[in-house]
Amino acid sequence: MKPELGIVAVTLVALATLGIGAYGWRFSRTTSDFFVASRSVRPALNASAIGGEYLSAASFLGVAGLVLAFGTDMLWYPVGWTAGYLLLLVLVAAPLRRSGAYTLPDFAEARLESRTVRRISSLLVVGIGWLYLMPQFQGAGLSLGTVAGTEPWVGGVVVAAVVLVNVFFGGMRSITFVQAFQYWLKLTALLVPAMFLLSVWAGDGATSPADPSVTTGGMGGDLWASPLTSASAHPLYTTYSIIVATFLGTMGLPHVVVRFYTNPDGRTARRTTLVVLALLGLFYVLPPVYGALGRLYAPDLVAAGATDTVVLELPSRMVPGLGGELLSALTAAGAFAAFLSTSSGLTIAVAGVISQDVMGRRFRGVRAFQAAAVVAVSVALVLALAAEGVGVARAVGLAFAVAASTFCPLLVLGIWWRRLTDAGAITGLLVGGGLAGGAVVVTLLDATPGGWLGTMASQPAAVTVPVAFLVMVLVSLLTPKRVPRHISRTMVRLHTPEHVELDRGPFPL
Repeated sequence: MKPELGIVAVTLVALATLGIGAYGWRFSRTTSDFFVASRSVRPALNASAIGGEYLSAASFLGVAGLVLAFGTDMLWYPVGWTAGYLLLLVLVAAPLRRSGAYTLPDFAEARLESRTVRRISSLLVVGIGWLYLMPQFQGAGLSLGTVAGTEPWVGGVVVAAVVLVNVFFGGMRSITFVQAFQYWLKLTALLVPAMFLLSVWAGDGATSPADPSVTTGGMGGDLWASPLTSASAHPLYTTYSIIVATFLGTMGLPHVVVRFYTNPDGRTARRTTLVVLALLGLFYVLPPVYGALGRLYAPDLVAAGATDTVVLELPSRMVPGLGGELLSALTAAGAFAAFLSTSSGLTIAVAGVISQDVMGRRFRGVRAFQAAAVVAVSVALVLALAAEGVGVARAVGLAFAVAASTFCPLLVLGIWWRRLTDAGAITGLLVGGGLAGGAVVVTLLDATPGGWLGTMASQPAAVTVPVAFLVMVLVSLLTPKRVPRHISRTMVRLHTPEHVELDRGPFPL
């Protein structure tokens, strides 16, 4: 691909992002605008924005790369990321919106009436946010390097700068418009080239340029298309662990959960989630197509360790001339939109928690939020540069594992089980977060041991999530006197539709 076209595509996306963000700046005046867009975002717009921020570097680049390297076993990632929203719809969306909270720590404190639970939740939000931001900056560097030949750090710096400008001046109100636009750009950037690539593949027929038996990822052609053939020494455990992490991790991601606070009420939160399911299902049909075509037209990327670039490189390889170059430029634009949209949502979530719970009561408001955004982006950028060897989808998968091991049990039990106590929540968060976080550290340091221990460290969710649930339940049962004083009022508020008139009384937020 010609570097000039790649640079033009990325520049246009950055300018469009800043332009749409500038439109949103006009409506951002209050603290509520910056944190939750004054809770006035309608389902269609909010669903597009959620699709924009949720479809990250792992969705746009990583899924295709995993399918290319390891075959259909990796389809559990997009299936799980989509199905996670179904569980979110059924278990969490409406009650969480009715809680009236701004952030996950707000909800934790209100439900359990404990400042300690809030502090631990704040640390976890920041940690998960940074872990998820890291692959966005890595993917940006990889993409810009692929299409324009720049150094790996350049793309991350560009994304960080654009995100900071929009978040700094417009907050959630501005980012909502930006992310909605970026969802449709990402869908177009995959759909249009895929139509051309499939027509080329159909025209080639049996004379594909690569032999179907070519070995990629250590597997022959027949094994590549069979389930449970991943590189793991224990593929069945790995598959179930991926399912647990992706199905349950969605409800614990801070940048996803904060979106439900922007809906006017619980009913619109559920409607938003239904639309999101449709948008995600439409999008996730496309990345596996690139992975499968890469098997035939770009098998060398596996040996080169560059499978994450298959979406960017495939159009110019399959479509000759200027047409292929333009299609590659379009995929580069979509990839950059993925990094910008997800990074924006994560920055909002992390900055909100830092400004409220780390900077102290003297430094709250819009100025504190802006300073916190700078900290959120800067730390994640440094981590991305220090951990270049971790694959994009793998890093995101680890973030899902930590979220599933901490906030998933906190939300599910906190919303549906009145006997949850602060002691149970604290112990469960520490145990689940500690086990999953230890696995993350081992992976980032490239110190994964062999055998079962190494497999569990690579995919910890199948162990850490049940343990976190069990610990929360057992400790809560052992500390019945610590059930919050206002639990009856809290549960009524969480589960009563907004149209029912109640004397809500004071609610500790």
